[in-house]
Amino acid sequence: MDNATYTCPTNSIPLNPPSSTVINVRSTPPPPKDHLLWSICNTLYMNFCCLGFLALIYSVKTRDQNVLGNVKAAHLYSHKAKWYNILASGWNVIIPLLIIVLIVTGIVHLSNVEGSYDFFGEEGYDNFGKLFGK
Repeated sequence: MDNATYTCPTNSIPLNPPSSTVINVRSTPPPPKDHLLWSICNTLYMNFCCLGFLALIYSVKTRDQNVLGNVKAAHLYSHKAKWYNILASGWNVIIPLLIIVLIVTGIVHLSNVEGSYDFFGEEGYDNFGKLFGK
């Protein structure tokens, strides 16, 4: 083996530094959801009392506040968008079901009334007058 001494140039960086490196990692909470797709669906489908449109407005505001970094306002707008979407979805389900129930109960009621077999036939107008007092 060679007994020569080797020296490191003064401008080089050592491979193993004598001190350790500490990296502080902060975990930031994820940004609030903007519910944009849900709002668009509620806006396009029935949109009772403009609830879907209001949800769409608050969804866009949530997205804007997320981009600006204002997490507190984004949470507020996200909460409002979520509840307007819940109300709009509820109305979008309840109103068609209510209409279907009313049509079915009306058909069942008309089929149980005496003389309803000719109601839609040739003597329909006369039977309509007898049923409703005309």
